[in-house]
Amino acid sequence: MEISNKFKGISPSPTLMIDSKFKQMKADGMDVVGFGAGEPDFDTPQHIKDAAIAAINAGVTKYTPASGTLELKKAICDKFKRDNGLSYEPANIVVSNGAKHSLINAFGAILNPGDEVIIPAPFWVSYPEMVKYNDGVPVILYTKEENGFKFSAEEFKNTITPKTRALVLTSPSNPTGMVYTKEELKAIADVAVENNIYVISDEIYEYLVYDGVEHVSIASFNDKIKDLTIIINGVSKTFAMTGWRIGYTASNADIAKAMSNVQSHTTSNPNSIAQAAAVAALNGPLDDFNMMKKAFDERRKYMAERINAIDGVSCLMPQGAFYVMMNISALKGKTISGKLIESADDFAEVFLDKQLVAVVPGNGFAAPDYVRWSYATSLENIKEGIDRLEKLLSE
Repeated sequence: MEISNKFKGISPSPTLMIDSKFKQMKADGMDVVGFGAGEPDFDTPQHIKDAAIAAINAGVTKYTPASGTLELKKAICDKFKRDNGLSYEPANIVVSNGAKHSLINAFGAILNPGDEVIIPAPFWVSYPEMVKYNDGVPVILYTKEENGFKFSAEEFKNTITPKTRALVLTSPSNPTGMVYTKEELKAIADVAVENNIYVISDEIYEYLVYDGVEHVSIASFNDKIKDLTIIINGVSKTFAMTGWRIGYTASNADIAKAMSNVQSHTTSNPNSIAQAAAVAALNGPLDDFNMMKKAFDERRKYMAERINAIDGVSCLMPQGAFYVMMNISALKGKTISGKLIESADDFAEVFLDKQLVAVVPGNGFAAPDYVRWSYATSLENIKEGIDRLEKLLSE
């Protein structure tokens, strides 16, 4: 028996593997501290949970339209108008089972075999695998830390080939936390329009920006770039609703219809109860989120400042999301606790084995000289993790 070549070519998610190992070690009674998964450590706000309970009691437990309820689509359209200055109709919106599902739909809607998708690195680990799953070819555009892990419009233009179909744009970024400015995005948009290239704009962390940094959607500049853009978003990060699995896209109506048609055959509708909860999230107050964001901001500053005070490692201060990319290049070639460090994998392994701290090695992000820390965990855990980092490196 043979597994299909397509499925054999898909690698597992290293972030989920690290998180799974961390959770197993914790279940085994080990004093492990985890910084792997990108999941807020806060509970879903009460008014959102109440909306879900009310939906259950009202019998909202049947199939909905495959691409989402009209009520939720209208709430999403209102959100785009309110927060991004973008006008969409329900026909432009497809609600899916989390933003990952939205991305799979988006790539599937626009890619034919051999089409190239430009993915700036460091990138979220699932992008290349999703492109391959949809018969596309990932083309990696490497960025530099000294440029804030951001690519320029000129670099984008120079990476385009006759086979280029799309660009993946993530701002704020997972894993770097960097945010593109309005001017940078406008220049990138102009290149995309000039070359008729789709932009998959992952904006799942749009609310999580700090120090007065502004999130701008690339679709907001003009109708031409809006027509080429598929916005990916969801409720997981902003509203601490990771397990509810509600993501959504905004795109031109033809793409939305294609995604909806396929979804009708694959998963049918997203969870009906979670959709009702998502309406409450998008239409409700942001008090709980503002409290959560304040805590993330405090953790962000503490983590970055502590890391930069330790010899042998360093990091940029992230502008958004809840991740820090720690540079470990100065440790390569050195021996820590008897292990020669030749890669981020080596460092992450010895850190977990010797100090029981789980971080994600950067190889999966196409950043082999870095490891990713998530500060979506308590300040106490962060303090303990950094203390253990100091202890590890003192050896």
